[in-house]
Amino acid sequence: MAMAALRREGRRFLLSSASSTPITARSAISSEESCLFGARSISTQIVRNRMKSVRNIQKITKAMKMVAASKLRGVQTKTENSRGLWQPFVALLGDGLSVDVKKNVVITVSSDKGLCGGINSTSVKVSKALTRVYSGPEKENKYVILGEKGKAQLVRDSKNSIELSISELQKNPLNYTQVAVLADDILKNVEFDALRIVFNKFHSVVSFPPTVSTVLSPEVVEKESEAGGRLGDLDLYEIEGGETKSEVLQNLTEFQFSCVLFNAVLENGCSELGARMSAMDSSSKNAGEMLDRLTLTYNRTRQASITTELIEIISGASALEG
Repeated sequence: MAMAALRREGRRFLLSSASSTPITARSAISSEESCLFGARSISTQIVRNRMKSVRNIQKITKAMKMVAASKLRGVQTKTENSRGLWQPFVALLGDGLSVDVKKNVVITVSSDKGLCGGINSTSVKVSKALTRVYSGPEKENKYVILGEKGKAQLVRDSKNSIELSISELQKNPLNYTQVAVLADDILKNVEFDALRIVFNKFHSVVSFPPTVSTVLSPEVVEKESEAGGRLGDLDLYEIEGGETKSEVLQNLTEFQFSCVLFNAVLENGCSELGARMSAMDSSSKNAGEMLDRLTLTYNRTRQASITTELIEIISGASALEG
């Protein structure tokens, strides 16, 4: 009886205090509820925005993969056909990679755009390694760079060695005439004994090893031919038309360089598309995994907020009843 009377007195006291200050109590409760609701909505809203941004990125990477795949089909056929241009020169003159000369010009073939893995970094590393191998007293090493990405890396520590830089080469579909004009421009503006062309040779979508092709100057070819060795086989051929051997070697060098450069640009462009396909595929998979983790986090956060609200409601009801 005493406990029941005490409970009744406590309820009367609570009701009288609530009626005496209704505005203050309501404002305190409303502010507390809005604060809690705001904190919960912000946490779930952040996760929801992050999921939306990741989903948009995934759409972009999938679209870039499809574009690269559609371009690769046409460029791959063109690249395979261009290999027949420079292979006869290798059979006739050899590779020439081991020929030691004084003036080496390393032509680094890279891309103008990124998001294609590490093919540009690989070409730059091989180019730097070649300059170290062929460096020495009374030797000179220069760079000719095709593509903005190779220039951006080489200009950091080899700015004074860059002889010529050409960009936006693959903005439009290439043909042999365009590359022949470019090769003629390089031959006129650069003095060399050997041209070392560094590019990524396309084997498959996931395999494009760095490759070096060498084009020797007519003077070096004639000198090596007189000294014997692989280039000594040139004396077995008969020259027709009244041209001298030097003139024939000059024309042969120009044609060889244009053919090798044409194939190198196509091979590197094909490798760029293959690398971009692989990179965008990996990015899409990573975005999908991130979406799964964010979805799980969002569901847990939402469930936790609902559980907290239910606990507060039950606790409030128990307090009023008890």
